[in-house]
Amino acid sequence: MGDWGFLSALLDKVQSHSTVIGKIWMSVLFIFRILVLGAGAENVWGDERSNLICNTNTPGCENVCYDWKFPISHIRFWVMQIIFISTPTLVYLGHVVHVIHQENKLREELKRNPMAKSPKYTDENGKVVIKGNMLGSYLTQLFVKIILEVAFIVGQYYLFGFIMEPKFHCNISPCTVVTECFMSRPTEKTIFIIFMLVVACISLALNVLEIFYLCCKRITRRNHKYGEAYAHDSRYPSSYPVELEPVNGMKHNEINMALQNRWGQRKISLDGAQPER
Repeated sequence: MGDWGFLSALLDKVQSHSTVIGKIWMSVLFIFRILVLGAGAENVWGDERSNLICNTNTPGCENVCYDWKFPISHIRFWVMQIIFISTPTLVYLGHVVHVIHQENKLREELKRNPMAKSPKYTDENGKVVIKGNMLGSYLTQLFVKIILEVAFIVGQYYLFGFIMEPKFHCNISPCTVVTECFMSRPTEKTIFIIFMLVVACISLALNVLEIFYLCCKRITRRNHKYGEAYAHDSRYPSSYPVELEPVNGMKHNEINMALQNRWGQRKISLDGAQPER
């Protein structure tokens, strides 16, 4: 795990600038991919080439058959997958560090000049608020991770498949005849292959879920912003633009009596105006 220490330290810094789902994705990456790969998978595979047995005495036949069946070993393939999947997150971390550095300068300028531009993407604690350009950067790295994750899953299927066959046949030169080759511990390796595939699918699902989460949060924030603007817009007055002053009970009774008298006079005038039958 010492080889992964530097990458883990960098990815750990991203957690404070990610969403809740992003933190879960980071935990899945650390525990179920890096830790399992370093602690278990490398011991299971070991020296794959030396453990391959082929029923041939032709020099170089086993080497060629192994290279034909496994263009790249599973361990190195998963290491490449983790590095490529982590790269967009590290690029986003670089953008975050740049934004924090720029906005710290703005805070220093704001102390000297109160009329200066105030920070937009960070709070007083230096935590990044995912909005505006930061939201675009965050969504971009999510889309790139989704594309890479799908590409590696499809690539694994076409390179190895998802089941480790205990035996395969090879008739590539310099093998003079069809040669049978036997893999060591195929069932155990199949379990690790399926496990890594399931973890990759979970990571993919978390990335897709995080995109929907950010989009819904963005829509909610925009509707709330428009609602506040609508409430303060003079072109759209509220249903009760003028607040009526409270009146005491005496004044209220006087108003009611005046309205009743006026209504009675109007009724008498209307009755007198009716033609006699």
